[in-house]
Amino acid sequence: MSVIPITPASAGPPASQASAADTLDLAGKIYQESVLPHVLTVADGGRLPAPLVIDLDPTTVCDLACPECISSNVLHHGQIARDRIVELAEELAASQVQAVILIGGGEPLLHRSIDTVIDTLHAGGIRLGLVTNGTTIDRHLDRLAEKLSWVRVSVDAATEPVYDAFRPSRGKDSAFPGVMENMQTLARRKRGRLGYSFLLMQRFGADGTLTDSNYHEVYAAGLRAKEMGCDYFELKAMLDMDHFTVNQQQSHIDQVLEQWGRLEELQDESFHLLRSSNWEAVRQGSDPHQPKDYSACAVAGLRTTITPTGVYVCPYHRGNPHGLLGDIRDTSFAELWKNADTARIDPRRDCRFHCARHPTNVEIGALAKRSEPVTAVPDYDPFI
Repeated sequence: MSVIPITPASAGPPASQASAADTLDLAGKIYQESVLPHVLTVADGGRLPAPLVIDLDPTTVCDLACPECISSNVLHHGQIARDRIVELAEELAASQVQAVILIGGGEPLLHRSIDTVIDTLHAGGIRLGLVTNGTTIDRHLDRLAEKLSWVRVSVDAATEPVYDAFRPSRGKDSAFPGVMENMQTLARRKRGRLGYSFLLMQRFGADGTLTDSNYHEVYAAGLRAKEMGCDYFELKAMLDMDHFTVNQQQSHIDQVLEQWGRLEELQDESFHLLRSSNWEAVRQGSDPHQPKDYSACAVAGLRTTITPTGVYVCPYHRGNPHGLLGDIRDTSFAELWKNADTARIDPRRDCRFHCARHPTNVEIGALAKRSEPVTAVPDYDPFI
């Protein structure tokens, strides 16, 4: 395929004006001026010298003991060695990586070298995001407030009893009061965005009877998010251990929708509501199996996942030997990426669940077939 010309445009949300809602338009983000040329390279079958975005799991250690944790199979298998993760941060800072998301696996802020990692990546011009349980925000407050583009805290509750039921601490005391205080403090000082994440969860007895749920706390959690100064409240649906959506009774969906309707009245220029693609699938009663008609994931050429146990094609395949690209413990990241087979996962066979990047893959596939110029929009969010 011939190279598709790019036409700059003044349209599109610049970084200073983009709302939190823009962050969920993953397919739309590939048209940004600093992203589109790399996307076209991948669409044309080429390889990038480095991925644009990296999900980085510094550690597999977590201080909570959530029964529904989808990462339970990869927890407590160590961390990236302190010297190696600092060296890795230096490698990434010197590369063409545009953004790094500190995530897990475990709780990223528990790695003892995390402050140095943040400092190094930030100094290298890399944009940073963080997904955290919020228990140790206070230990890293200055850096998180000054150097992070966004921080998303997984809370999944509005009150301490419900929080303790679904996000119990490994210690004897509830983590909920500390998490709330940490978020309020960060909200007052932050430069980037702060998000309150709510994963809908239910438990059923052997006879199918509902025994526990956080569905009734959606409105109260969203209200708490706004009152503490969060920029957005995000709703997500629980997945099974293989990442498939779990469809719910219509009465339970209606319970959420009624609360969501009331939350919509709270939206303004400084507070947004976000709904994940998996919740939309559940809300619509979609088949948990999402068919794919492409044999290789184009997004795997644009972003990757680094963990203490290896580098994987994406977070969905974290811990899956078939999705393993290599191990940064015994090689530089540049060398690993150069030799990585990012097409080792066949989405038709290996990704039958609802994938958040599926629309992006479809969009890139369409780009590969176009001959007319593609219009680029100003940069607003590198976290594609």
